Amino acid sequence: MKGTGTALSCALAALLLGGCAVGDDTPILPPVTESVTEPSLDFDGSLEPAAAVLPLVPEDVATMTVTDFEQVRLQMGLQDLTTDDPRKDRDSFWARAEAERPLLTTGILRPIESKLNQQFGLTQMDVDWEAHFFDEADQETGYVVAFRDGTDMTAVQEAVDAGFVALQGAEVDSERGLLTLGTASSGEESWAADADIREKVGLPANATYVSRACADAPVTGDLQELEVYSIQFEGSLATARLGAARSDLFTRMRLGEQVVDFDAGYEGGVADPATGRIGYVMTDPAEAARMAIGRDLPFAACP
Repeated sequence: MKGTGTALSCALAALLLGGCAVGDDTPILPPVTESVTEPSLDFDGSLEPAAAVLPLVPEDVATMTVTDFEQVRLQMGLQDLTTDDPRKDRDSFWARAEAERPLLTTGILRPIESKLNQQFGLTQMDVDWEAHFFDEADQETGYVVAFRDGTDMTAVQEAVDAGFVALQGAEVDSERGLLTLGTASSGEESWAADADIREKVGLPANATYVSRACADAPVTGDLQELEVYSIQFEGSLATARLGAARSDLFTRMRLGEQVVDFDAGYEGGVADPATGRIGYVMTDPAEAARMAIGRDLPFAACP
């Protein structure tokens, strides 16, 4: 198994440092220098979703999840799949996506899409990406749903007006193609105004989890305070970003060894103190996402 271990180490090194060739099929994330560090305080839909949504995230939000359905479809080779395709094809996509990809949500429209499709010609397949906001008690406080180009936003408004419980209180921004609830009143009062958060998003990903709440993990170690962290899921790799200049980065990377079930979602571990990143290979992307939502992340442990 020596070759497998070498490939794993190289994949993680490539993830963090941009070095070590492991073959054409190894998913490599862009270098950290390509992340967005100083976005505008205005919404910019051309940015990677987790960076684009920051001006809409209220400053008192504790946790945000972003799922990029367009990226998921692309990686599954189904980027052309739409609401107009047969239901069996759409159902097959969701069955595979839920089993194989690191989804942090399966979509706000999914539970009602049968009625939405019948009445307004809309389904979850019309969604480009989706962000959800949570307070310190993990109660959802808002969301942003970004629709794919060409979606009939008049139909979206009609769906909201129809009174579906899942969409109650939501606002439709036809110009930007958004459905929103509980968003920031201004960019100055949003996560976009926080440089510590900005530096932890911006890499292309299937999904991104960002939290100001450390994890109550059953681990021990000499740990510094952790104000905010993110974990981004792309291909078979997961990148945790804790911030540069941390003396505990290697300690945090090894905390997974103390948790029996951590390898159900993650394995390996390479730390890069220069950028404050820890890279893992996902053993099960769907389980890795569930562990993030449940905050079962030893590297994010509270001191």
